[in-house]
Amino acid sequence: MQRKAYVSGAAVLLAAVLAGCTSGGGVGGSPPDSKGGDTGTTAPVAQPGKYRTLPEACGAADHDTLDTLLPGIQEGTDEAQQEKAYAGEATLTYDTDRRDGCDWKVASAAATDHLFVDFERVVSYDNTVSDESKAEELYAAKQTAADLPEPTASTSASPSASASASGGATPSPGGSNTGPADDNAGGDNVDASGTPGSPSASASQTPADLQSRVLEDLGDEAFLDDKLNTGSSTAQQRTVTVVFRTSNAIVTIEYSEQPTSSASAPDSKEMQDRALKLAQKLTSRLNG
Repeated sequence: MQRKAYVSGAAVLLAAVLAGCTSGGGVGGSPPDSKGGDTGTTAPVAQPGKYRTLPEACGAADHDTLDTLLPGIQEGTDEAQQEKAYAGEATLTYDTDRRDGCDWKVASAAATDHLFVDFERVVSYDNTVSDESKAEELYAAKQTAADLPEPTASTSASPSASASASGGATPSPGGSNTGPADDNAGGDNVDASGTPGSPSASASQTPADLQSRVLEDLGDEAFLDDKLNTGSSTAQQRTVTVVFRTSNAIVTIEYSEQPTSSASAPDSKEMQDRALKLAQKLTSRLNG
């Protein structure tokens, strides 16, 4: 009687394993996937901003610039007090590489002038948002808060408009003269014309180039805000604010003047020119 061949289960299993190991090793066979089936990709990290440090705010304006912005400095006879006025007062900050500001306030026989300069370096702590994108977001919030009037077509500055822009009286249709101090006796903020009311109404009395507006030639983006406020006294205080962004740095300049006399308001064009000249110097300093 012929005995049947018998192959154990273990032998069959061993043969199957050996066949599996050699089947992919021949010519034309596909090599095993070294990634183990993981096809996911890592999201790119947002780029850091251009600026890693900030200039010293109290050194942002040289003596000649401060002499123009704060005329009272030159009236001082005490040398120590004069040097203190030039030095300014640094604002409290815990990291000057992230934020640095400085205040100057000087009184003269004609007026009290105040200058504030603030540097802010924006850092995004979100790996998917760049420092510059975060700075754009913060700048946009500042511009929105300024509530700038809608831009209007450029108009020629008539004598009445020029007088209004510099704080003079504007003739009314009825023939009576009403100055901005009378219109704003309640102490409300008004625009560069010195006349309260809607932006469209005041725009008709203010030269277009003196209205609060977006600036096209300063940093990556910028705006100027010009406000006149009588406050609690009859003397009218004008404040010109310039804010600009370059990469991940935001710079704010606030320049205000309040005359000792209520005879006239501070000149809008003169103050804007001074503030803009300082802003241009600060952009050069940041990029130098």
